[in-house]
Amino acid sequence: MVRVAVAGAAGRMGEAVCAAVQGADDLELTGRADPALDVALEDVLDDADVVVDFTRPDTALDNVRACLRAGVHAVVGTSGWDVDAIRGERGANVLFAPNFAIGAVLMMRFAAEASRHMAHAEIVELHHDRKLDKPSGTAARTAEIMEGEVPIHSVRLPGLVAHQEVILGDLGQTLSIRHDSLDRSSFMPGVLLAVRRVSSLAESPVVGLEHVLFE
Repeated sequence: MVRVAVAGAAGRMGEAVCAAVQGADDLELTGRADPALDVALEDVLDDADVVVDFTRPDTALDNVRACLRAGVHAVVGTSGWDVDAIRGERGANVLFAPNFAIGAVLMMRFAAEASRHMAHAEIVELHHDRKLDKPSGTAARTAEIMEGEVPIHSVRLPGLVAHQEVILGDLGQTLSIRHDSLDRSSFMPGVLLAVRRVSSLAESPVVGLEHVLFE
């Protein structure tokens, strides 16, 4: 049984992660940390094997370092923080995924492959108006693994969840690769997969769910 604590447990994503963990036979929810609950991350680390962090860009790095000091693995869904800042730090494993939806990971892989054969590409990412970072971590990671310079266009509107389209163009043709998350439940299978496998990572930190999805 893997013991799991959630940082940002009072947020929309945090609540969804808590419910998903509680619904899994091989996982146990041992802690919910959130300022709204008046529970600090340090208060739940002793009872956890893995912490799932869906907080804010300005708190994620400190949270990850607290996990490393406590020897607790971290699965991070918060984007906009500096992953490079913890390279070389030891104590436990860290997996940061810009997107936990399986379809989004496939979209990113297909876009990277297509960019090797098409002349130009641009990314349009659309998210709810409460998302703090721009561009999204998914869009930034997609552009990073694609060939050439890939401009990113960000849209923030109420009513959206998480959507991304990669549009590639070449002589007389275009190719569009799109992924839509219509509900936060789309992220939960990927989150649980990461929780189950973060302890077995051969290196740390790693960026991307593909490190445990395509092993």
